Amino acid sequence: MEPTIAELTKELAETRQLVLSGQTALNIVWTLVTGFLVMFMQAGFALVETGLTRAKNVAHTMGMNLLVYSIGVIGFWIMGFALQMGGVGALATFGNDPTLSSELVVHIGGKEFGLFGLHGFFLSPAVYTAPVAALFLFQMVFMDTAATIPTGAMAERWKFTSFVLFSFVLSAIMYPIYANWVWGGGWLSQLGHNYGLGHGHVDFAGSSVVHMVGGVAALVGAKMMGPRIGKYDRNGKAVPIPGHNIPMAVLGTFILAFGWFGFNPGSTLSGTDTHIAVIAVNTMLASASGAFGAYLYLKNRFGAPDVSMLCNGMLAGMVAITAPCAFVTAPAAIFIGLVAGVLVVVSAMFIENVLKIDDPVGASSVHGTCGAWGILSLGLFADGRYGDGWNGVPGPVRGLFYGDPSQFGAECIGLLANVVWVGAVTFLTLKAVGWLVGNRVSAGTELNGLDVPEMGMEGYSTEPLPE
Repeated sequence: MEPTIAELTKELAETRQLVLSGQTALNIVWTLVTGFLVMFMQAGFALVETGLTRAKNVAHTMGMNLLVYSIGVIGFWIMGFALQMGGVGALATFGNDPTLSSELVVHIGGKEFGLFGLHGFFLSPAVYTAPVAALFLFQMVFMDTAATIPTGAMAERWKFTSFVLFSFVLSAIMYPIYANWVWGGGWLSQLGHNYGLGHGHVDFAGSSVVHMVGGVAALVGAKMMGPRIGKYDRNGKAVPIPGHNIPMAVLGTFILAFGWFGFNPGSTLSGTDTHIAVIAVNTMLASASGAFGAYLYLKNRFGAPDVSMLCNGMLAGMVAITAPCAFVTAPAAIFIGLVAGVLVVVSAMFIENVLKIDDPVGASSVHGTCGAWGILSLGLFADGRYGDGWNGVPGPVRGLFYGDPSQFGAECIGLLANVVWVGAVTFLTLKAVGWLVGNRVSAGTELNGLDVPEMGMEGYSTEPLPE
């Protein structure tokens, strides 16, 4: 007996629902797996920062990189996630889960300006669905990347209690609010709707949201902390303080490069988006050209490459491509990485020699300067082959060189908002923490090493072997 139209319609609807459920499940699995890769980047940061600092501070630097993960999870669980994503709306790649739907909005001149989310504090049972849990994990490890960056810039003199308090503020308030403005439906994402500026401030995977937040905080913090003892001579000339373990730094760099294949492709939040292949290759190309660009500049300027700067060149390329990775061609990715590789060296020397800011690992240059370059490069090189409907604006994302100068304007506004917000909150937080517990260890502790006074143990045992 032939099925009726009604039976066929029902069967078709059931089949469609099965397909959609399968796609949602695949997208959740993809997001979780890439989130796991990003979490593993914490090991890379720990190795890079520890390798580029001195042996007498190994336990302290490693300790910061370990505990920042714990602090980040707790701060983000309490309030950071809600502030960031609580008003994002239906999660399109996760079955249109509508749970996160409450944003604090102010109305100015007939325009809506989203400020922060209001739903999702403590991951209460009312919001704790599988899609929300997947989004929490993915967004949390991104936030923790930003929280880790200042530990390198303020290494070798940062009081551990101050680090704990500052990291909590970053994870719970500073990062989430700016991330809301860009990724959670906030006002920067709506610059296109409100003022016709392209698709609003676009940042695919975090050149501004993650790296500039960490880089600006690192620069302001390092300035406020002051240079390490002995970094500048009596004439104000910078004195090199080499890291103690270059192999450790190189290994950490490769771990970060590996984790970046979760960072950028994972930001599709969709395993069914085949554009992840383009994103991954663009990430690879920029990392390679970043290291090579640093090599060319160092060889030409100083006659020999500095391996620590080659590491920073590779990281700089990846930081720069993080925002535009989905929107640019392969040649553009190579160019973006090359510029970043040169820029990170020039920036590090400027910060050290002109601004007189001591950043032991170059975090401010890698993540701040090159994060800014990544944002600007999206506004320049987005070629219009991806991003149709981004932030609710019809059509693909195009940069200045492909016909939309307003997109470049939106990127600039987001960059400036980042510097103002992160710089101000960093300054006020460190001022308050300094008043409460102090930010910097004593001169004696710094000279002898932070490991025993701050951590109660040595990073490397100096006990003689038994005879």
